[in-house]
Amino acid sequence: MRPHAIRYFPYFALALLVIAPQALATDTTVLPAATAGAMAQAASPPALAEYRRKLKEYLAARAAFEEEAGAYWNSIAEKRRGRNAKRREHQAIALDDYVLTQPPVYTGPKRPVNPQPEAEEPREPRRERKYIPVVADLLKAAADHFQWTPQRPTSELEFKRAYASFASAAGLTREQAVRVYAFETGGNGTHASQSGFHGTHAISTAIGYNQLLTTNTVELLAEQGHEFIKLLTERAAGLSGAARQNMEHKIAVLKKMVALARSVPDEWAQHERIGDTPQGWALHAMVLDIDVGPMLQTHKLLTSVIFARAKGYMRPLSAAELEMMNLTGDGTGLDMVTMPLAMREQVPTSNFFQRGGYERNPVAIHHNSVAKLLAVTDSRMDSMSNLPGAKELAAAF
Repeated sequence: MRPHAIRYFPYFALALLVIAPQALATDTTVLPAATAGAMAQAASPPALAEYRRKLKEYLAARAAFEEEAGAYWNSIAEKRRGRNAKRREHQAIALDDYVLTQPPVYTGPKRPVNPQPEAEEPREPRRERKYIPVVADLLKAAADHFQWTPQRPTSELEFKRAYASFASAAGLTREQAVRVYAFETGGNGTHASQSGFHGTHAISTAIGYNQLLTTNTVELLAEQGHEFIKLLTERAAGLSGAARQNMEHKIAVLKKMVALARSVPDEWAQHERIGDTPQGWALHAMVLDIDVGPMLQTHKLLTSVIFARAKGYMRPLSAAELEMMNLTGDGTGLDMVTMPLAMREQVPTSNFFQRGGYERNPVAIHHNSVAKLLAVTDSRMDSMSNLPGAKELAAAF
């Protein structure tokens, strides 16, 4: 089951994320030890009194802001619950089912610097960041836990042709596949492109043309794995010699992986737990395989198309609309997709986020209505679709 919480915006948002301040960042200044020591020695009673006055003003301003922000985000949640209830009753969604004002922004004073920093309350230690596996880790995990190595394409064009063939047969259009690829990978991505990869590190486990997370791979293997096995078995019947042996070994490995993915309830949190283990990393290595990788990348988008149809939305999804569902989860994305054009101009993007996710997402903040968010997505797709990688994928269809 796909989540209904928005994930990050891909490549083009990363630069914004670096330069844009978070809306709720704490206003603190870290000083070198020598400077702090000098300030502590020089702190006078008037300086301390001024600091306490400013601190009191700051805390009052922050408290007032938090009260306002808390009420706003509570109303967002309440409106969302109301829309979900109306959908269950097959009632029409109206403009007043959304919060129509933008989230409050803190504009008060910054937190003052304590002239006696050693007297400050100790801060909580930073959480240790979860390790993000990279492609090399996935390959090692596949070898360690399944004694298997993905069959990599002889060229990127071979993978693109395999993806185009499978995606077309499954019902995705060239426009959908190419424009989503362009948006997700920056227009020149490969089947092994990993989000934010630099050197030996990455910012996410998202890999490939449609940027599958480890959790996506576990979920798709749980839900579609038996179909993948059936298709590979049919292909194996037409092979002979070493090629057939390799395919039969791949099928045996895939069966074990599917069994692992299906060993937990079909819930995002359960799949995420598997995805955070070395065994889950091994499953994620399937995105690199020339046979299974195109199936996974296709179904990452196809599940959204199927979801929309199941909910009665029969019009073909534009690439930007499909990307909204790809990014935010099917339920939240369909909420935007089914919105009348006139309403899209008036409804803030905050209606489709939790507070923390919104405040960390400069794209949603800067393009703060549904219409603007879809427009910037389309614009990015237009630009990136003209790059060589996207053109090569388009020609493969």
